[in-house]
Amino acid sequence: MRKEDKKVLIDSISQQLEEANNFYLTNISALNAEDTSNLRRLSFKNGIKLFVVKNTLLKKAMENVDKDLTELYSTLVGNTAIMFSEAGNAPAKMIKEFRKNSDKPILKGAYIEETVYLGDDQLEFLVSIKSKDELIADIVALLQSPVKNVVSSLQSGGGTLTGILKTLSEREG
Repeated sequence: MRKEDKKVLIDSISQQLEEANNFYLTNISALNAEDTSNLRRLSFKNGIKLFVVKNTLLKKAMENVDKDLTELYSTLVGNTAIMFSEAGNAPAKMIKEFRKNSDKPILKGAYIEETVYLGDDQLEFLVSIKSKDELIADIVALLQSPVKNVVSSLQSGGGTLTGILKTLSEREG
């Protein structure tokens, strides 16, 4: 590969790393062509961008980014595939699903919302992380719950209050 081509590739990877809030570094070596194709299809279906990259180019791209990715340098050994996703837990869920039929991909590391996770043993934890949208939905549901209870009480109590007032007014008469 020519030096100019490498520079263009490094710049492209750097831009993607800079814009991404979430990415995973995985090892998909030893997957046969059919499994690799299935993984790429599953990635596309789940809105995950997957591509294989040379470790030296990825490290140079990581060095060009304004994020602290130094902890991930140690994972740049052997074959590396990078997965970009909007949701922090989407690649972890996809990897777990794919592993029902295969022992790969192996999670090397992940960068989720400014936090670095190293090692395949982090996969279960990453699956359980809620995405930003899921957290917002939980908060909205929690905020709505007391309001719904108050409205419900007022609506049901309205009929009771009217009945009590009617009974009291009839007694006086």
